[in-house]
Amino acid sequence: MYDQLQSIEDRYEELGELLSDPAVISDTKRFLQLSKEEASTRETVEVYRRYKQVVQGIKDAEELLGENLDPDMAELAKEELSDLKKEKEELEEQIKILLLPKDPNDDKNIIMEIRGAAGGDEAALFAGDLFNMYQKYAESQGWKTEVMDANVTGIGGYKEVIMMITGDNVYSKLKYESGAHRVQRVPSTESQGRIHTSTATVVVMPEAEEVEIDIEDKDIRTDIYHASGAGGQHVNKTASAVRLTHLPTGIVVAMQDERSQLKNREKAMKILRARVYDQIQQEAQSAYDSERKSAVGTGDRSERIRTYNFPQNRVTDHRIGLTIQKLDQILAGKMDEIIDALIIYDQTEKLAEMQNGY
Repeated sequence: MYDQLQSIEDRYEELGELLSDPAVISDTKRFLQLSKEEASTRETVEVYRRYKQVVQGIKDAEELLGENLDPDMAELAKEELSDLKKEKEELEEQIKILLLPKDPNDDKNIIMEIRGAAGGDEAALFAGDLFNMYQKYAESQGWKTEVMDANVTGIGGYKEVIMMITGDNVYSKLKYESGAHRVQRVPSTESQGRIHTSTATVVVMPEAEEVEIDIEDKDIRTDIYHASGAGGQHVNKTASAVRLTHLPTGIVVAMQDERSQLKNREKAMKILRARVYDQIQQEAQSAYDSERKSAVGTGDRSERIRTYNFPQNRVTDHRIGLTIQKLDQILAGKMDEIIDALIIYDQTEKLAEMQNGY
């Protein structure tokens, strides 16, 4: 483990030198790539450097205690030794987590698809609540959101809404949100005060770069047609809507949000690329899960992952058995408690797997 840490520190120092090299600075693509690599190893290096200081401190304190000290000095040295040993244990646990294999998608932007499922209008309204929750959470993280497509119902909910979220490590925090979300509440249309149960589904996909997934033109069928629905007369007069079909997988993306055919095609390609990349990832995940299944894995998209109970102001994540009586705060975008718990649980599972030799 310590050889690995030393090689990470050596590489970090090398990156620092490279990033001050004029030849690298003038090559924007390489500079960004190396900057990202440096940022991803910075925390590990800082923790490792502190660990080395603590180990040296323990050695110094033990040597000091071997000398003839007066009682007060001996007591101070013992206290310092005790504190340093405790910190050493904490740093070792931190290092184990930092050295866990990284999900290559963790630092990516995402495309999120939210759909009303079982429950009609109430499901569409709940899909809208989830959309607002994720937008507010993204805002709290300093991320940017862009609605790529939306199918709005007459009462203000969403049959479907697709948005892109861009920023630092978006996928690492939102990748556990894929699945079925269930709501229990009295709908505004319910005159008898009965609690209804509805569901909405969320799919989180890492944004796929062209270099990561090669979709050839011959594998795409493009259909151009007149847009329908809201948008005024211009929309219906111009054949601006685009439907892309990826022939090898059968994945279809239709886009009519923009007035420009070119812009609709660009948006549709982003979504198509993410969906194809996601399907490849899901197949790999399924193969992995056939051997061992993580409770918070991102594989089974039909799994009911969470319940939002309005009468009890309660949110329960079924995968890790976490219940929080703060539904109002969570829907307001204060999701850190749930997301942090999911990350810690996943890290704990991976540590156990690593220690068991998987």
